[in-house]
Amino acid sequence: MSDTVRTFFTELETIESAYEFMLAYAAQGRETDEGAKTSPSIRETLEGLLAALPAVGPALAAASRDDAAKDLAGIIAGDAARAATSVRAALACARISSQLVDNLNASIHLRAVLTGLFLADEIVQISQG
Repeated sequence: MSDTVRTFFTELETIESAYEFMLAYAAQGRETDEGAKTSPSIRETLEGLLAALPAVGPALAAASRDDAAKDLAGIIAGDAARAATSVRAALACARISSQLVDNLNASIHLRAVLTGLFLADEIVQISQG
C-alpha cells in the first residue's frame, strides 16, 4: 500500500472514529462537557475531527488513480470544508452538550462527508486490489 493510500485511510479512520464517539456522547444526555472523565474528551475528539476534515480530500485525490475518483475527492473536500465550519462553531461554545453534538451529527454537511467517504473507501479498496 502506498503512503498516499495509507494517509487517506488514516484520515478516514480519524473521521469515522470521531463520528462514532460523537454518537455515544450524544446519547449520554450531558448538559456540559465540563468534568467529563472520558479520554479522549469530546473537545479532543472534535479537534481531531477538525484536523482530519481538510486533509481527507487532498489525501483521496493523491490516492486516486483516475479522474472520476479525483473529482469525487473535490466534492468530499468541499463537504469537509463546510463540516469543518460546523465543528469550529461547536468548539467555540463554552460548553458542549449532548444536544449540541447530536445536532452536529445530524448536520447534512457532516453526513455528506461520511457518505462520500464510505463510497471513496470502497473505490480506493477496489482500485488497490
